[in-house]
Amino acid sequence: MNKIITGQSNSGFSKAGLNRLHDVLARHVDSGKIPGLVALVSRNGETHVEALGTMRHDGGAPMTRDTIFRMASTSKPVAVAPVMILLDECRLRLDDPVDAWLPELANRRVLKRVDGPLDDTVPARRPITVRDLLTSTFGLGMDITLLGTPILSAIFEQGLTPDLPTPMPEPDEWMRRLGTLPLMYQPGERWQYHISNDLLGVLVARVTGQTFETFLRERIFDPLGMKDTGFHVPANKIDRMPPLYAPNPQTGEFNVWDEAKGGRYSQDPAFQGGGGGLTSTVDDFHAYFQMLLNQGKHGTERILSRPAVQLMTTNRLTPEQQAVRNAMATNNVHLSFGQGQHGGWGFGMAVRTYRGDYAPIGQFGWDGGSGTSTYADPVNQLTGILLTQVGMSTPDSARVIHDFWTTVYQAIED
Repeated sequence: MNKIITGQSNSGFSKAGLNRLHDVLARHVDSGKIPGLVALVSRNGETHVEALGTMRHDGGAPMTRDTIFRMASTSKPVAVAPVMILLDECRLRLDDPVDAWLPELANRRVLKRVDGPLDDTVPARRPITVRDLLTSTFGLGMDITLLGTPILSAIFEQGLTPDLPTPMPEPDEWMRRLGTLPLMYQPGERWQYHISNDLLGVLVARVTGQTFETFLRERIFDPLGMKDTGFHVPANKIDRMPPLYAPNPQTGEFNVWDEAKGGRYSQDPAFQGGGGGLTSTVDDFHAYFQMLLNQGKHGTERILSRPAVQLMTTNRLTPEQQAVRNAMATNNVHLSFGQGQHGGWGFGMAVRTYRGDYAPIGQFGWDGGSGTSTYADPVNQLTGILLTQVGMSTPDSARVIHDFWTTVYQAIED
């Protein structure tokens, strides 16, 4: 067990509760379903870290506190911060049309029926705005309930989502391909997952004239000391990254989805994806979420304005959008292994709008398909991060995530 206590000892975690957290996580690793994991919980200045198991399913090097993981969709809450900086500096405005920077999205057509042919369209009622991208309501996204429809098939075939089935092209070509497709819904109408988060990275690059990663590094990563976070892992750190497994859904056999050396993250990608492209560590993500809990400050340095953080971390969906998101989550709970049951959505992250499990209303963050989970909770001034190397092709990593959060909350003692 790797246990690090800093700051005051009376933090509000009980010793018995932290022991249970360790025991439950160890049980998952001992089961053989999860080769290894690194978990961090932090509250009131106290940080507790668990590093359990090994990097590979057949043994090898142990997991350590500085193991680098593929963050997958937990990239979303971090990658939205540069847009908030541009809003703070009035280089962007929430309700400006994006046409000036993303001309490929001008003069959109919208499908008459979401499952209809791609040429059966009507004109968009209005331009797409910055707000539409931030709230994931610009009109295109990933929806597993629409698998097999012409529009979702086209999204996959054009390489508009990560490595499904082809690698994403560089941003200008990605935008060109995106611009050939109609929207699924009118701008601002419906919450849809993922594609908007990748679009935000292109927007930041075009507004700033820098690569998305350069702007992230200068304005977020370096000020927060996030030294191990980026869109690829340099050669001198690659030994700290485990393979990513996508277990066989039928047999549970460990299939390597991505090897560290020579894999997807061993070199800079053509597309720096804000939706799911970051690699990082528990301490780097802890620094970011702690900054959000501190209303945008890191020590004496201000990273984001307080209103920007409040806007990001409160529900931005209308009741109608929320109803659709709730229905999508609950009706697909058997496919998502229970992830995504949060109610609301802010900018780039889920925001709890009802108490459906141990976490209170107002908790914000997200989970990743690579077996990652990152949330902060303003009510309890708590941050929790759980990172594994097991993708959600089986329920195993999702179950560790659920049990992690249950044991984090049962460990609170005031």
